Order: sequence, then structure tokens, then C-alpha cells
Amino acid sequence: MEQGNRGNMVSMLPQQNQNPLQQLQARVKHLETGFRSWLTKQSVAVEAAIVTVASGAQGAAIGGIMGTLTGDISSALPTPPQAGLNPQAMASFKQAQALAGGPLVQARNFAVMTGANAGISCVMRRLRGKDDVESSMVAAFGSGALFSLVSGFGGPNQVQSALTSGIFFAAVQGGLFKLGQRFSKVPSVDKDLYYSRTRSMLSNLGLDRYEENFKRGLLTDYTLPLLNDSALREVKIPPGPRLLILDHIQRDPEFQEKRKYK
Repeated sequence: MEQGNRGNMVSMLPQQNQNPLQQLQARVKHLETGFRSWLTKQSVAVEAAIVTVASGAQGAAIGGIMGTLTGDISSALPTPPQAGLNPQAMASFKQAQALAGGPLVQARNFAVMTGANAGISCVMRRLRGKDDVESSMVAAFGSGALFSLVSGFGGPNQVQSALTSGIFFAAVQGGLFKLGQRFSKVPSVDKDLYYSRTRSMLSNLGLDRYEENFKRGLLTDYTLPLLNDSALREVKIPPGPRLLILDHIQRDPEFQEKRKYK
């Protein structure tokens, strides 16, 4: 009884001496999983609103940091005289101001861009039941259009600028989505690896032409010790080659050893 109590106490020691950082990470992960589970049970409007606000706050933080690091370049830009300045030049100056704003300006721009993208993506995912390139491009179009309207990026025609920015954002996002899919695919296992012994056997017998017959019948290297005349006939191998293949298998010591354990 005493030894059993000691064993229980010893088994509890690793839990008591667990790294506090690991405990904190596990707790945060548990809370995050619970929150996401709760969020998926809410209505589309509630989930989209929460996701938009959370992503917007993250974007604002990133924009504020970027604006702080780069400095308020817009304050150093000279203000051109309004009179005699053509509309295109004025639009270019406003674009420079929009891209070179200080922390507050960049925080606002990034908050709108990231919040809109996350919110629209959430709605599209709930409505369509999947994340694909179409949903990604729709979200990018919305975020690009809103970014153009809020930041003043574009020409004097705000509607045209919003459409242009939205199309540009959607095209870039679609390209990145496809590129990410291409590089994230797990390399498929080379099916020829399952026929390496078969290929060698057929090559030694001068029967290379029947490799495709083995593949069509899924007669892999693992099935070689089990081959019989009926199986070879099923994959349409003529009588002569069938006799040569079966004779080779019967004479091979490795195959004979495997047959004993089957």
C-alpha cells in the first residue's frame, strides 16, 4: 500500500514541475480553441462582426508600429499651392500623403484593410462552406476598395479609384492564393516505387512490355510471392510470359521464403 502511494506521488511530480511557460501556452491554446468553437455556433452577423473587430485591431497595431518606425513622412512633404495645380498632380500628392502617413493614419488604413478582408472572408466561408480562391478574391476586392476610399489613395474619382484598387487587390490575392496552394501540396508518393522489384524481374526476363499490365491490375512488389496463373491471366498476360514469370518466382529463394510465411 505504501509503495503504491509512493508511486502515485512520483507520477505526480512531472506535472508539478511542468514548465510554467508550457502551462501558459497550453492554457492559451485551450482558451483559443474554446473561443473558436463558440464562435462557429454564432450567427453569421455575430461571427463576422467579432472577426472584423479583432482583425481590425491587429491591423491597427501593425499599422501604428509601421507608422512609428517609418516616421511621419507626410509632415515633411511640402504643401503645394492649391491654385494653378492640375487635378492629376493633386491626386498624386494625396496618394503620397496616404502612403506616407504617420502612426494614426497607417493604423486607420491597416485596420480598415485587414478588418474588411477578415470580415468578408468570414461571411464567404459561412455562405459557401469553404475557403477557395473565389472567396479570397472577393474579400481582397472589398478590402482594397475600402482602403482606397478611407485612405484617399487614387485619383479624384473615388468610385473609379475604389474599383481599380479592389481589382488590383483581388488579382494579387488570387495569384498569391494559387501560388500558396501550389507550394503547400504534399508531394505525392511515386507509385513506381511499388513496382521496382516487378520492373527488375520483367526486365531480366525480357518482358518489359507487360509492366503496364501489372500496374493496371495493381500487382505490386508485395503481391509477387502470391502470383498465380489466374492472376496473370486477369491482367491479360499471354501464356508464354505467364510461364516464365511463374517459373522465375518459384526459383527465387526470397519469394519461396515469403511463401512459407503466407
